[in-house]
Parts: sequence; C-alpha cells; structure tokens
Amino acid sequence: MPKQPDQRRELSAFLRSRRERITPGEVGLPQTGRRRTPGLRREELALLAGISATWYTYLEQGRDIRASDQVLDALASALRLDRYERGHLFQLAGHAPAAEAEEQEPLAAEVAAVPLLIQPHPAYIIGGNYDVLSYNQAADELFPQLTAAADRPANLARWVFLEPAARDVLVDWEPEARGLLARLRTLAGRHPGDPRYTRLIDELNAGSPEVRDWWPRYDVQARRGGRKRLRRPGRGTIDYAYTAFHLAEQPEQTLVIYSDEPESVG
Repeated sequence: MPKQPDQRRELSAFLRSRRERITPGEVGLPQTGRRRTPGLRREELALLAGISATWYTYLEQGRDIRASDQVLDALASALRLDRYERGHLFQLAGHAPAAEAEEQEPLAAEVAAVPLLIQPHPAYIIGGNYDVLSYNQAADELFPQLTAAADRPANLARWVFLEPAARDVLVDWEPEARGLLARLRTLAGRHPGDPRYTRLIDELNAGSPEVRDWWPRYDVQARRGGRKRLRRPGRGTIDYAYTAFHLAEQPEQTLVIYSDEPESVG
C-alpha cells in the first residue's frame, strides 16, 4: 500500500532525527573536518547499513519509494534503534511491525564501521549467506553493480551468478564461481530450512544454469584467503591478494580485505 505524503514526511523526519543523534565516534568512524549538521552523514549511514547512498537519500527526502523488510532491518541496526523505535520505523514505512518482519543477520555498528576505516583498500563484511553487511567505497568500485539493488541487501553470491558485470570483472569466473558455491553449500548445511539460505539458493537455481548443474554435485569448501584476478576499467587485469577474518562473536561473518600487486597489471 503506497505511503501518504504526510506519512512520507514523518518517515523522513524520523530517519533524519535518528541519524543526527549518532556521532561518528560512536560507530568507530574518524572525526574528519567540520560538519554542517550533527551526527552521521547520509552516505556514512548508507554504508553502515549496506545500502545505496542515493537510494537512502531518496528515502530520507520523502520520495514515494518502498523499502524492503531487510533494508529497514539494516537501517534500524545501523541507527541503533530500540524495539519500539524499530516498530515505529516499520509502521511509517508501511510494513508490519519489526517483530513480524524477517530477521536479518545482526551486525554491531562498531563492526560495520571497520571497512570504512580500511579505505582505500577494498573491504567488506559478508554474512553466512553472502549478504554484504558492510562495505567501503573502494569495494563498491571494485565490484560494480554489487550494491546497486535498492530494495534488498547486496549479496555476493547473487552478484557472481546473476549479474552480467561479474563475468567481466572476474577473470577466472568459473573457478571463482564454483568455489563460492561450494562455500555457500557448506554454510547452508549448518542452517537447514533457514529461509535466508533456501530463498537465495532457489533464486540462484532459477537464474543460473551453472548453479543448476553444479549444486547437485555437493562440493563443499571453507572460507579462506587467496588471490583473484580482476579487470579494472583503464587498468587492465590486476592480481589481488585477499585475506578473510572471521568475527569472534559471529564466526560465520567474515571481513574480507583486498590488496593489489601493481607489478601484475597487464
């Protein structure tokens, strides 16, 4: 059901008020330069929530757009809303109360800020089902279209198999895709019946002939560091080393950091 203009204005004011009450220091961001307004900038909040800065700006401006339950959950977590504020957010957005919404994998705000601190090195945090829970600008540029969807969180597995740009970026697409699918199967096996995994796997099977061929083979693999060859516009092929760090409190959540080797440019 479309939101009415008054409801959109109230949602806009609520989001802005909650964004302005959070200081950069509270979420582990450096305080750089003077700020015209208190609290976080829109683009900082969008990065913490793992959504497009442009799309979040539209939402806060009161434009007539619809946010998914997952996006609202991500915003509520980034804004550190309590359960009453979270329910109010969902009601203003025209959804059922947050308690009835599908839960998203939780990520502490101070943890979500880590990729921003690692800039300019590409970095992101992924959940067990490969949802991109946090990322920095360098990662957004390295993996084009990964965070473009406005109505749901970015997902690395969805990008690799369903986004055409992935086949241009990943020089060794097939072995990279096979490895990712094997790691997804390993993690999905720990959560039988979990809709976060079953819906993603159904979507990948529906959209990718490779997944339909490879999934029944039951390949499994653990997450680890390694190397990737990635194409960069204007820079050719670059050999990246990447390191994976598992979070102590949430071991299925993984911080991945990339560093390039300039001598490998070709």
